[in-house]
Amino acid sequence: MTQNRNIIWFGPTGVGKTGLATAFLMQAINRGYKGRFISFPELIEMLYKSIADHSEAKIINTFTSYQILVIDEIGYIDVEPVQVGLFFTLMQNRHKKKSTLITSNLGFEQWISFLKNEHLTAALLDRLTENSHIINMRKCVSLRPKLDPITA
Repeated sequence: MTQNRNIIWFGPTGVGKTGLATAFLMQAINRGYKGRFISFPELIEMLYKSIADHSEAKIINTFTSYQILVIDEIGYIDVEPVQVGLFFTLMQNRHKKKSTLITSNLGFEQWISFLKNEHLTAALLDRLTENSHIINMRKCVSLRPKLDPITA
């Protein structure tokens, strides 16, 4: 937190990415930091709705103001070009100034598939990875029990 570093967790569903990010957020809040948890789809929807009433700057400033921001489930939805631009602006505003924690099922090489803008994706990843701890959980096993289809 004091170095404004980011943490990015990658891995399959059920390995504990969201739990770890939430635990970091709770520890920060318990230590007096101002923070927020939001899913990527919810954040993108809020940014998109802000266009209608011209409150983009207000929404971006609100999310920029959090000392720690958890963005969960990046990559679950496709985004429109204007949404990519707003998300990039938010991440640019937070870059090296605030800590952002991100969870994703997708590796960086797959982000172009939902962001659909090669140049903005490259610029976003450049900023995110410059000041981040990246935790690859791709080989982790799901913590969720598998139901036996015969006994279920």
